[in-house]
Amino acid sequence: MTPPTPPLREAARAMLLRYDEEGGFWATPGGSLEDGEDHAKATLRELREELGIDDNAVELGEQIAERSKDHLVGGRQVRRVEKYFLTRVSAADVDPARASQPDNIREHRWWTVSDLRVATETVYPIGLADLVKAAVEGRTPALPVMLD
Repeated sequence: MTPPTPPLREAARAMLLRYDEEGGFWATPGGSLEDGEDHAKATLRELREELGIDDNAVELGEQIAERSKDHLVGGRQVRRVEKYFLTRVSAADVDPARASQPDNIREHRWWTVSDLRVATETVYPIGLADLVKAAVEGRTPALPVMLD
């Protein structure tokens, strides 16, 4: 018997590496969409809430990747669909003191492509280094890349 498909939980994420969450891995900032939001608006809100970045400081580009994964949220199984956007901000615009919902963020860091390739820590999503390298070289995909 096939288990039922979990309810859908859509999320938006920026293509910025910024924080170490829950002590075990690095991830991109982002999170669930709120009622009435599209993915782009959710990305801007999440950057503001998690890193104190003002919307006007963000150059939000196109969606370049997507990932779908079953995940526990509040003890309930959901299918998370994340859309990743190429995003540019200045280091000076990151101000965690202005973050209204920093979650479990312990640290933020700027990464180079080389840093990503040799990182010994876990970095999500898998394949991020290749996406960032392509973006830095001006090679953005015609359609979003599907990530594992």
